[in-house]
Amino acid sequence: MLRVLAYFGLLIGVAVYAYLKGGRDERAAMFVCVGATLASLAVMSQGGSDYRTLQPLVAVVDIATLGAFAWIALRSERFWPLWISGLQLTSTTGHLLKFVEPDLVPLAYSAALAFWSYLILIILGVGTFRTSRRAPIGAAA
Repeated sequence: MLRVLAYFGLLIGVAVYAYLKGGRDERAAMFVCVGATLASLAVMSQGGSDYRTLQPLVAVVDIATLGAFAWIALRSERFWPLWISGLQLTSTTGHLLKFVEPDLVPLAYSAALAFWSYLILIILGVGTFRTSRRAPIGAAA
């Protein structure tokens, strides 16, 4: 339960910060993070979330999230979107591992999916901080 509270606290804090202080890329990534979290909660409530079996609907959400992060990274002039895309790819690979090895321990499967979410939010927060500290184009140095 503490992990869930920590995640939502981090999500809300980073989302508000990215919305208020971030640029186009930070806000887009923030909307992807919030949307993916809400979509994952919606599909997990339908199919259960014990991670004993492959979570196909969660996999669809994760693949869509990977596509959105990759799209942001391809458009961005910043480096941090590449990091979150790579971390999301790692998370998405957890579904492939469960598909290939159905006996994968449920704790390992859930950890493979959830762990990277924290790092993605931290990188988004750092990216927002760095963007907010950059001088606007055309400003005196």
